Amino acid sequence: MSYRRTYDERPRPARRVPVWVVLILLLAVLLILSNGITFYTDYLWYRSVGFSNVFLISLTTRLGVFFGAAIPFVMIFLGNMLLARYLSTRQPLYRGQTRALDAPIWGWLIGIGALFLGVLVGLAAAPRWLDFQRFFHQVPFGVADPLFGLDVAFFVFSLPVYQFLQGWLITVLLLTLLGVGLLYFVAQLPHLRDGTASILPHVRLHISALGAALFVAIAWGHNLAAYDLVYSPRGVAFGASYTDVHVELVALRVMFWIALLIALMLLANVYLRRLWWPIIGAAAWMIIALFTLTILPGIVQRYVVEPSELALEAPYIAHNIASTRQAYGLDRIEERNFERIAPLTAELLSEHQATLQNVRLWDYRPLSETYRQIQEIRPYYRFKDLDVDRYYINGDYRQVIIAARELDQSRLQSPTWVNQHLQFTHGYGVVMNPVNEVLPEGLPPLWIRDLPPIITVPITLTRPEIYFGELTDNYVFVNTGIEEFDYPRGEENVYTTYQEESGILLDSYFKRLAWSLRLADINVLLSNYITPQSRLLINRQIHERVKLVAPFLRYDADPYIVIWNGRLYWIHDAYTVTDRYPYSEPVSEEINYIRNSVKVVTDAYNGTMTFYIVDDDPLVRTYAAIFPGLFTPGETMPEGLRAHLRYPEGLFNVQAAMYRTYHMGDVNVFYNKEDLWNIPRELFAEREQLVEPYYVTLQLPGGMREEFMLILPYTPANKDNLIAWIAGRCDDPYYGRLVVYRFPKQELIFGPRQIEARIDQVPEISAQLTLWGQRGSRVIRGNLLVIPLGYSLLYVEPLYLQAEQGQIPELKRVIVASGDRIVMSETLERALVELVGKGPSIAERSPVEAGTQFVESGGEEETLKQQVYELARQADAHYSAAQSALQRSDWARYGEEMAAVERLIKQLVTLTQPPLTPTSTPTP
Repeated sequence: MSYRRTYDERPRPARRVPVWVVLILLLAVLLILSNGITFYTDYLWYRSVGFSNVFLISLTTRLGVFFGAAIPFVMIFLGNMLLARYLSTRQPLYRGQTRALDAPIWGWLIGIGALFLGVLVGLAAAPRWLDFQRFFHQVPFGVADPLFGLDVAFFVFSLPVYQFLQGWLITVLLLTLLGVGLLYFVAQLPHLRDGTASILPHVRLHISALGAALFVAIAWGHNLAAYDLVYSPRGVAFGASYTDVHVELVALRVMFWIALLIALMLLANVYLRRLWWPIIGAAAWMIIALFTLTILPGIVQRYVVEPSELALEAPYIAHNIASTRQAYGLDRIEERNFERIAPLTAELLSEHQATLQNVRLWDYRPLSETYRQIQEIRPYYRFKDLDVDRYYINGDYRQVIIAARELDQSRLQSPTWVNQHLQFTHGYGVVMNPVNEVLPEGLPPLWIRDLPPIITVPITLTRPEIYFGELTDNYVFVNTGIEEFDYPRGEENVYTTYQEESGILLDSYFKRLAWSLRLADINVLLSNYITPQSRLLINRQIHERVKLVAPFLRYDADPYIVIWNGRLYWIHDAYTVTDRYPYSEPVSEEINYIRNSVKVVTDAYNGTMTFYIVDDDPLVRTYAAIFPGLFTPGETMPEGLRAHLRYPEGLFNVQAAMYRTYHMGDVNVFYNKEDLWNIPRELFAEREQLVEPYYVTLQLPGGMREEFMLILPYTPANKDNLIAWIAGRCDDPYYGRLVVYRFPKQELIFGPRQIEARIDQVPEISAQLTLWGQRGSRVIRGNLLVIPLGYSLLYVEPLYLQAEQGQIPELKRVIVASGDRIVMSETLERALVELVGKGPSIAERSPVEAGTQFVESGGEEETLKQQVYELARQADAHYSAAQSALQRSDWARYGEEMAAVERLIKQLVTLTQPPLTPTSTPTP
């Protein structure tokens, strides 16, 4: 009898996809979308600034290193794991036993685990992309290290890559050993339950082979560790010491051969298959390493080296001195002797008029408060920093202080998306004053001031807008459907439209969508003000902007603004650094070599960046080979910009700090620190602090003309008298050179603290300071400047007075000193006349004590013309300031300025009034 099989005709329900699968797919899509948007928008920005090749080289190298580390890892790890599983499945079973590794899930776990670990290894390796680029494009230093005789480039470029590869290999073998061991353990689980477990021959063979490879990698590590001895901190000086060379270096070479011997033992064990050989070998290696690399060096250092340290360490101290001087450029310093200390005379003052007219009476700290009060104009403007520079004014080389008036969007009174991103887009103009001039009320005369800029000197500024600066940390859109705020004018505002084609053109909906997602700002997509002609200006903060293009450079903390060719430019000092220079004393954990190799010039209007090479060191040449087109030869820098290059203060501070010790070239003197120098201390605003380097304009002893330079005095350790001073020269053809003048040791040269103490002991000065303090005013003592004039020294300290309820410090007195004389007066010029007893033939720039420049007297008529000109110039300045105050409804300020105008006009009338002559009466 047959039966027909029947089936249910109802449709089967569709199989549901597990929730975890859906979540994984969504996560993958989100990651791809997020990374894709980041890649696309980054590429648009790099292309807009002209450095798309930097972005592409960085990206492709990162990917190359990622896959170069991940793929070999997966191949080695996965191959060994599959081999271990295959060998384990050949193990015989007894009745009732099953193979744990036969389950299909183990194949999935091994594959997924290998891929996951491979991704982790690749991600860990990718940040090292620059090491590989430097390795393949390295440029020799031309200097050999004193221990191994290898070029310094080996330690800077090659050794980090070798150490990375050795570490990668150790990681691969260790993870593989752990994985393989886990599989063999799982394979033995059925035998562990019934007591039949054993280590089979194929397990011993596999483990021994991997162990041998691991010890070959360890031997390579011992070989590389020998080169790291040039960075040893053990001895009296940085670098390989006596113990490092005679004990640890020998121990590392012994450990190298021991590790290779253990590797051979393990390879032999592939055939001998002894269980205890790997264990004995590993234990022996650990014990020998502990004794030879830790215990023995400590014993030798304590009981052999320390009792005879100078004799044994002398050659290694010499290596440290030479290498440190090379690494920081101290070997380039020109050392000169200050042959004698000549008394300061009127004739000497006449010879150094250019220096005296550039003596910096305005300290940047009180002056910044003055700028804030009188020139910020509106609450949303801010001066981030004040910088010292120099310009030719009517043929005279004049030192000035200049500051950029930037827009600080955090100060907007009612911030909205429109005014933050479309309207208030840029700062406007700069403020400039000469460093040595003072108005009658104790304020600086401003050569460039107000909005729009009023310029009283022959400097042209046709593009004063600042779209890129130190405070521009927000993205903005230009060429939109709404005009941008330009600057305030009285009760109204002036508006403008961006005039250049920089930035990212938003000419498609897709670009707007991408940037809307990248910025997490839906308004980018929805705003009707943004048109196909609109441009996005992003990454406008100049510190971050240059770091995005060249993150491998270190940047000075103080970029400064320059006026050239009618435009504003930021000049940023960039350094090439490394911590891999052999035997060089580190100044920090990351730096034991530094060069100011690059000057970055950024246009404040369109953000264009140019990276000029000004010091052709091996590191910057290597980077230039890695990134073609990134750098521009320094010789092509326009002369107008080159005239404003400064010796960077950051580099100068590092070099000055290192030179305190490393001016000592004699090993015995260095070991005993017999001639250690210090940076002197001074009083500022009644607080003691280290003297900061300061820019001056002076003529070096024996020099032909005045130069702009950065100088700093030195004192002996634990003493306050001067011992030397160091100068970084800024003007061509001597730009970038350091010179040190040593004072004669047989003479006492007062240091800043000693001068400060002597000032406090002058009764007239002390009484005046006390009187001001009793009246509720705050006395601010400015920087004490030590200014060399030929072979004489002039000390200058300005005094500022700030009313108890006032916020504007006013320069009220100038203290000068030379030799054993100290004088305080209302102006620098009068103080100098009193200091030398009689002055050279001079005519004050202002008969109302506003000037400080010495000029040659050309007779009474010439003097009268100069006085009339100065009074008229000041009256004009006060009148302009009054008009500015009137525009911003500052009636108190307006009254003060007009009163000053009236006072100056009266002085003009008095000065130009002809003398009365007696009338002759005829005799009757």
